[in-house]
Amino acid sequence: MALTGRTALLAAIGSLPVGLLAPSWTGMLAVNAPLSLAILCDYALAAPVRTLRFTRSGDTSVRLGDAAEVELLVENPSRRRLRADVRDAWPPSSWPAGTDLEASRHSVTVPAGERRRLTTLLQPARRGDRHADRVTVRSYGPLRLASRQGSHQVPWRIRVLPPFTSRKHLPSKLARLRELDGRTSVLTRGEGTEFDSLREYVPGDDTRSIDWRATARQTTVAVRTWRPERDRHILLVLDTGRTSAGRVGDVPRLDAAMDAALLLTALASRAGDRVDLLAYDRQVRARVQGRAAGDTLPAMVDAMATLEPELVETDARGLSAAALAGAPRRSLVVLLTSLDAAPIEEGLLPVLPQLTQRHTVVVASVADPHADEMTKSRGTAEAVYEAAAGAQAQAQRRNTAEQLRRHGVTVVDAKPDDLAPALADAYLALKAAGRL
Repeated sequence: MALTGRTALLAAIGSLPVGLLAPSWTGMLAVNAPLSLAILCDYALAAPVRTLRFTRSGDTSVRLGDAAEVELLVENPSRRRLRADVRDAWPPSSWPAGTDLEASRHSVTVPAGERRRLTTLLQPARRGDRHADRVTVRSYGPLRLASRQGSHQVPWRIRVLPPFTSRKHLPSKLARLRELDGRTSVLTRGEGTEFDSLREYVPGDDTRSIDWRATARQTTVAVRTWRPERDRHILLVLDTGRTSAGRVGDVPRLDAAMDAALLLTALASRAGDRVDLLAYDRQVRARVQGRAAGDTLPAMVDAMATLEPELVETDARGLSAAALAGAPRRSLVVLLTSLDAAPIEEGLLPVLPQLTQRHTVVVASVADPHADEMTKSRGTAEAVYEAAAGAQAQAQRRNTAEQLRRHGVTVVDAKPDDLAPALADAYLALKAAGRL
């Protein structure tokens, strides 16, 4: 039987998709025909959602802790004005905790045939790749009594890079490097292994530095001056095994190690040395090799962005083999790993001679500041036990470091904020001693 009048109107309204009517009006539809007609007309005048077109642009990378802008262009090809709420959804870690709902929502009005640009401000809380989720649009009628809703997939990716907080130490380390390299007014005599220039002999100079041929050509005694060699090879090895997952303060050990590696990369590249990267646990997780000096640091940052600790025991033999393959000639191998006794004694020490016979080896590790705090505990029996545990942990680290030094390894053991400058100082000391 055909429906007419008020019955037909209610049937039409009842056929609307669930959720498109404002909830406060659903109970009134059967008793208020004019209101029902207004809601139906409002729904009919809402701009369609399926025909909307979206285009993204903006930042594709950002340092951890900084803000990134992603623009969303909304185009309305229909003949109706778009009045809408838009949610540009991203993973929860794309914003500081608790701010995602507010930051991802926009209200927009787009006349028929026109377009508008929306800007979503992201501030990621973790490293790695962040991929955009769906764009959800709720299109309202002129009276905002009813709405249409739909979602669109609009792909975009932002790579969150390591913050490189240790770059603040770079100017002071470069000043020291210039002094070693002879570019300042003070030239340190007797250091380095690469010939720099000739100058007149002064009392106190090493007689082994006299250039007899140059002396024969002039009336004064000439001596050679030296500078640290350029174009040395440095291989940074990041241990991404289970020990790198331990948190020291607010960050994993791996993040502190990466920050130290970035400072050393920036410093060594300025010194004219070539720097490669190997991230390894039981397989190669990242590799940067053979880059030009100007491209090395950006390539390192990009490769480290997606690295995460793997909850597996590092294969020390595989790591040693991969390091030897990545450094075919004499190099400085910097291993950023833990100084925990078991992984060193059972894993690294048996294979260490393979590395030290061919290369200069540095082991850098992140120390836990909490151990120092534990050793200062006093006042109760529990505090005394805690102090004893802290002292025992520190003694074990010192013993492990001493075992490595007996194999000719330079050990850098420092707290997270101090590891990067300490590793840079160790590199400069090796360069000044002519060991690179």
